[in-house]
Amino acid sequence: MRKSISLLALSLAAATVAFPAPFLAVGDGAELFLTGTLGVRSDDNIFLTNSGKVDDVIIDINPGISLTFGKGSLTQGTFSLTESFSRYSQNSGLDTELASLQFSTNYDDGKSKFTSNASYNELNQNTVDNRGNNLARRNVSNLGLNAELSASAKSKVGVGIKYVDTDYKRVGYNDNTTFEIPVNYYYAVTSKVDLSLGYRYRSTEVQAKPDSKGHTFRVGARGEFSPKTTGTISVGVGNREFDGGANGDKDILDLDAKLNIALSAKSTLQLTASNDFGVSGTGQEQKNFALGGLLRANISDQLALRGGLNFRKIDYYTRKDDYTELQLGFDYIVSKIVTVQGGYAYRNNDSALAGGDFKNSVFSLAAKFRY
Repeated sequence: MRKSISLLALSLAAATVAFPAPFLAVGDGAELFLTGTLGVRSDDNIFLTNSGKVDDVIIDINPGISLTFGKGSLTQGTFSLTESFSRYSQNSGLDTELASLQFSTNYDDGKSKFTSNASYNELNQNTVDNRGNNLARRNVSNLGLNAELSASAKSKVGVGIKYVDTDYKRVGYNDNTTFEIPVNYYYAVTSKVDLSLGYRYRSTEVQAKPDSKGHTFRVGARGEFSPKTTGTISVGVGNREFDGGANGDKDILDLDAKLNIALSAKSTLQLTASNDFGVSGTGQEQKNFALGGLLRANISDQLALRGGLNFRKIDYYTRKDDYTELQLGFDYIVSKIVTVQGGYAYRNNDSALAGGDFKNSVFSLAAKFRY
């Protein structure tokens, strides 16, 4: 393993003095880049278990391509393809080669906005919602379409579609599919702030569990709330109705907030808050209340520091878990094509379920390339 880490360090050093940042012009306004990540991480509890912890050092090699198009036009977009190779030093049976595809477009003529996004990700990592005596191998597909049209000089109407499908490849997990249709009406109360009225329909299908549908009604605001604060805030009421009357109907105080605060010319604070329904990888119904904060400070043109803290209270209806995650890291721009990133993550789950507690620490170092 020492030889692997030494080889990785030499590769990182060689990469930092590689080449300037060229690109391949595919056509008018389109550019093709070669991308990649070469990294190492030390994980002291890869399965996120309470006892019998398994630790390992993992090498990650993620080559890929990225295409940007529409430069200088009303319609712009990106497409990327990445193949991720993970190699475990002590648990080679967990080695994987996984694919990831991302696509997004954006059209904005000042009066109408249209956005789309699609992704397919093969994952083999445990989370607080997906954990056990093996890694939660799954394929996640996402599709999103959104349109926002001017209804009058001061009002706009937005409508969207969101589709998420999770296909598990391990026994003991339940595939699930979520389909949403949000509709919003925005009215400009000032030149920088819109008030909103919203409705969302959502249906959820869970393998071997009762399906459900739900309705959410919201009021909110978006825009520049002060010279240094921008974002969106919405609150409302939501419900979830289970097929066949299983579990009974559930109600929730809906919350969704994202704020960006400029603390100084070189530092920003992002705050998030949410309260919504969810479902775990084993098909357990949830209510999730979450708070988060991310601080980013640019020390120089090359070095940026970041620190984040997230808290989540997970209500499984029969018990409540408290999950906390701390993230610390840095980004160092070596050249136009190379950025070195380092980080530390600490995770803690406090559960009323016997054996449900866990602690996890992960140290990571990686070089990211865009050529």
